[in-house]
Amino acid sequence: MIAISLCMIVKNEEKTLARCLSSIAPAVDEIIIVDTGSTDATREIAADFNARVDSFAWVDDFAAARNFAFSLASKPYIMWLDADDVLEVSELHKLKALKHQLGDTVDSVSMDYHLSFDEFGNVVNKLRRNRIVKRERGFQWIGAVHEYLEVYGNIVHCDVAVTHKSLGHDSDRNLTMYENRLRRGEIFTPRDLFYYANELKDNGRYDSAIRYYDKFLATGKGWIEDNILACGRLADCYHELNEPRNMMDSVLRSFYYDKPRAEFCCRLGYYFLQRDELQMAVYWYKQALHAENTDTTGWGFANIACSTWLPQLQLCVCYDRLGDYEAAHLHNEQAASYRPEDERMIANREYLSQRLSKRDEGGVVLV
Repeated sequence: MIAISLCMIVKNEEKTLARCLSSIAPAVDEIIIVDTGSTDATREIAADFNARVDSFAWVDDFAAARNFAFSLASKPYIMWLDADDVLEVSELHKLKALKHQLGDTVDSVSMDYHLSFDEFGNVVNKLRRNRIVKRERGFQWIGAVHEYLEVYGNIVHCDVAVTHKSLGHDSDRNLTMYENRLRRGEIFTPRDLFYYANELKDNGRYDSAIRYYDKFLATGKGWIEDNILACGRLADCYHELNEPRNMMDSVLRSFYYDKPRAEFCCRLGYYFLQRDELQMAVYWYKQALHAENTDTTGWGFANIACSTWLPQLQLCVCYDRLGDYEAAHLHNEQAASYRPEDERMIANREYLSQRLSKRDEGGVVLV
């Protein structure tokens, strides 16, 4: 059985740290908390879990803080979490079992990262991260902001999932860090350009975000998943600026990097549906249902709705408008198979039953 050091960096996390540590403590053999300047009860909460608590002077560099935390680990393997992450009970049991299954030839273990959920508890957005690494390999974190752990060797992709349960953070924290770096004259890597553009978008600075997404894509050096995501976020920016033609061009730009992904097929379907070009909308929503996910390892950002219930519901809308109520009913039932308690599908079922019985009233629900 492998032994694990949990290494975390924190600052003013009194609202979430106990929840996080309670969820993971039974599966780890050492807890190391590196505090970067808390003024609340964070350190006291960490001590309640018999954690080693050390300080690190904040230097606007997340990778530096995480590497310091890793340097304090004493067990053969290191796991990392953020304070607003948790392991659900079922995942904790999986992790305990995994510790018994893994041998010392493993260099890294990747896990799913569940980012958001719908009102029925279904995972909406997820990706995959390297979570546990072999200490003697000396793997390092890279990047002052939106840092990543660079690993190689024997990587195991396990079925344990970490759940992100954020209570919110300073919305402009990362943006300020990037702009401080620009003022110091730093040259941004392609990855920096991408994440800086994300921060600009998230803070409503859409014109600037567009400029930096374009700079990022123009380097030709981005990871394919980031390239595709940049196209989607460019489309979002143009949508906010009410520029539908540029929005469409951004969607189509994603096809340069890969086969049409379900999310982009849904974007095209919605564009044509809004223009009442129903046959075109039907075509693209059906493509979403059959789109091949070439990112089979799950490392990229996945919007699960776009390949499951959403295109089915929108096809229901399209076929209703086309007067094909049997097809509309079929697709509504397919959508409901994913979300049986969704009031939209329930209302559509009642309406379409009436339509199929030759009664004419109401309409189906458009997302």
